[in-house]
Amino acid sequence: MNYRIEKDTLGEVKVPADKLWGAQTERSLNNFKIGKPASMPLEIIYGFAYLKKGAAYANHELGVLPEEKRDLIAQVCDEILEGKHDDQFPLVIWQTGSGTQSNMNVNEVVANRAHQIAGHEIGKGDLTLQPNDDVNKSQSSNDTFPTGMHIACYKKVVEVTLPDLKQLQKSLARKAREMEDVVKIGRTHLMDATPLTLGQEFSGYAAQLEYGIRAVENTLPHLSELALGGTAVGTGLNTPKNYDTTVAKYIAEFTGLPFVTAPNKFEALAAHDALVETHGALKQVAVAINKIANDIRLL
Repeated sequence: MNYRIEKDTLGEVKVPADKLWGAQTERSLNNFKIGKPASMPLEIIYGFAYLKKGAAYANHELGVLPEEKRDLIAQVCDEILEGKHDDQFPLVIWQTGSGTQSNMNVNEVVANRAHQIAGHEIGKGDLTLQPNDDVNKSQSSNDTFPTGMHIACYKKVVEVTLPDLKQLQKSLARKAREMEDVVKIGRTHLMDATPLTLGQEFSGYAAQLEYGIRAVENTLPHLSELALGGTAVGTGLNTPKNYDTTVAKYIAEFTGLPFVTAPNKFEALAAHDALVETHGALKQVAVAINKIANDIRLL
């Protein structure tokens, strides 16, 4: 295997010559050999791509990033979102608490790919984009990783989970109508009880899912709040004025989803209550579906 030499503040690192990542990603690969390689979900990586693109546009609008750098960052982020570089994100979920390594993995891939797009060979000449100063401008791992998680979870919930749940709920409601005249014996504790119709029984299942869907949807406003703009500790240090609202605006535009800046960045950085809230609603749905499946099995 051919290698190139990358440098960071700790010194030189050998990186496979055909890879887009850099020194910090390679150090993480060597330091955290735990579990299955590349276990960091791609949904998180795609969340990072959305936020890096949004940050580039916000930084340009606010006068701290040149247009040509904005466009290069955006072009690479679009390539990531198209799945063209899935194999360039090899890190495991076991990292520092802030997820610095995955943040830098994305920064390095964007910077090195931009260097290629600009007509240069990776590892040779001055970088077209700096991973920290350009790709990570106005950001910290402490606000990017929570933002990436919120984007990933929100998209998965509204694009996959809720549509499937609504389809299942409609199917159960349709069955309830179709079987409204089918009389069967009711049961309590598996013992025969008083009669009811199969339609009535299925109407209960449909109602359970309706409540579950409502519970999940009720968590979305909190999940839509993004930590980006809080930087390291929530104060927004080293960001231009109005950066947090501007970057949230662009992320909402690029995703087509109603993301907003978190009103309190200290909560958004230091806690994951929005994710816990959504998880709780999903658990409610999971318990309901398990109950429904067991009931049908015993019909």
